Amino acid sequence: MTSEPTAGRVLDRDLAPVASLIGDPTRIVMLAALAEGRSLPAGDLARRAGVHPATATAHLRRLVEGGLVVVRSQGRHRYHELAGPQVAAAVEAVAQLAPATPVRSLRSDRAARTLAEARTCYDHLAGRRGVELRDRLLAVDALRMLDDRDHELTAAGRRLMADMGVELPELDRTRRVFARTCLDWTQRRPHLAGALPAALTRRMLDLGWVSRATGRSLRVAPDYDRRLDAWLSSSDGSR
Repeated sequence: MTSEPTAGRVLDRDLAPVASLIGDPTRIVMLAALAEGRSLPAGDLARRAGVHPATATAHLRRLVEGGLVVVRSQGRHRYHELAGPQVAAAVEAVAQLAPATPVRSLRSDRAARTLAEARTCYDHLAGRRGVELRDRLLAVDALRMLDDRDHELTAAGRRLMADMGVELPELDRTRRVFARTCLDWTQRRPHLAGALPAALTRRMLDLGWVSRATGRSLRVAPDYDRRLDAWLSSSDGSR
């Protein structure tokens, strides 16, 4: 009797089609650009990947057919975006395994440091500040682990989110993962991914705690630490 191949026993998913899509140098540049959480036209993605527009269109068609990218039409314009946060998580996971890009200038060194400090991972806070946020929410008992990857808010945490202006009833109704660990490729430690950190990041942007810089980079406000300390100190409801 012929034995089943080892890969067939270990894996219950066909990884090859997705690996082929992600493994192409042009397509991974496009996916990384879309991992900023924005919708981009084909022309912008062609420029970022350094390819002819017709070549970009062919690559984007494959990404759409493969379920990694979706197209949104707005009048005569067509915009591309990731099919969901799970695609951004896959790009982030690939980055954890990839060698670092050689730093050849002061500008590229500064950009790398900025990304490591604070950036978006699709639509939630990542980098050192994202890791720090998860650690501190756990430390003040605003979050607790449900298992080895998912979290829930405690009563103190729900008060904190209300103080921040995060609409929890809306989040409670969403079908998206609520708050899950996402291994940060620059810090090698987890930050939070999911509906809760996405909403919290939006509020931080709205309130000026952070602001958008170049690409995925975020600029941290000078009084960010003071604001964070004051917010987390209210978790006992003593305000």
